[in-house]
Amino acid sequence: MSGAKDAPGIAAAMGQGPGPDDAAPVHTPAPASASRKPGSVRALTRGLAVLRHVNGAGAARPADIARALGLPRPTVHRLVDTLEEEGYLARSATGAEVRVTRRAAALGDGFARDGALLQSAGPVFAQWGARLVWPLDLTVYDDAAMVVQETTHGRSPLSIDRAMSGYRLPMLRTSAGRAYLAFCDAAEREAILAHLRRLGDPADAPFLDPAWLSRLLADTRARGLALRDAGEFRPQTASIAAPVLSPRGVLGCVSMIWIRRAMTGPEAVDRHGAQLRDVAAALAAAAEAAQDG
Repeated sequence: MSGAKDAPGIAAAMGQGPGPDDAAPVHTPAPASASRKPGSVRALTRGLAVLRHVNGAGAARPADIARALGLPRPTVHRLVDTLEEEGYLARSATGAEVRVTRRAAALGDGFARDGALLQSAGPVFAQWGARLVWPLDLTVYDDAAMVVQETTHGRSPLSIDRAMSGYRLPMLRTSAGRAYLAFCDAAEREAILAHLRRLGDPADAPFLDPAWLSRLLADTRARGLALRDAGEFRPQTASIAAPVLSPRGVLGCVSMIWIRRAMTGPEAVDRHGAQLRDVAAALAAAAEAAQDG
């Protein structure tokens, strides 16, 4: 059932009406001054251009960098010295060339882990947000919590929550956390649960009961969705969540949130569960395409 068909009942529930050599340098043009925004820092822009050039070339001499970027040699030498001091570039044994360091490579770790998924979320949410009407959240796991990375709360007319981006959701009391626990590999799940036990949050204690947890995980896997509808977190709302799955594992989870008095958990699963699984599949496909690209 579409979100549009549910809208009158929804509104009522809300109480509202309806390495290069000299011969073949790797060229990375410096950004034109005219294209910079007012207030931008030219030294930073040039430093990033140097870093990109060296990364693409594998190794480069300052003279090559200056020629490729169209920058004065003294400027490039100062930029290279600064990047070396900060640990992002290292000189070769001869001192003639510079290369990027592990510290520079680590700048991409966040994108390698989550970037392809987050890059894909905007277009997918734009397509599905209007169809489901109820707000959607995309979350990724981080240190015993699911962190909201993309959301339609600000655009959904049915949301009663705002400023959700960056919000940390508990693992055991939210549908996103439950979906992640159900579909991640066993070793990761046990590590997360052990971490939660060490943290000792009293609100988590009832949900760490082994028998209850085993039933929850089994039901979630059978349904392909996790459910939160008993007031265990943000009592005014309920949610369902589907895992975003790839050959690399669980990339994240996508949740749909609704006002509890508008419909029951089983009704939400019947009306919107298949659609939410489709959203998760679309996110996974787009993320894999972005990763491959």
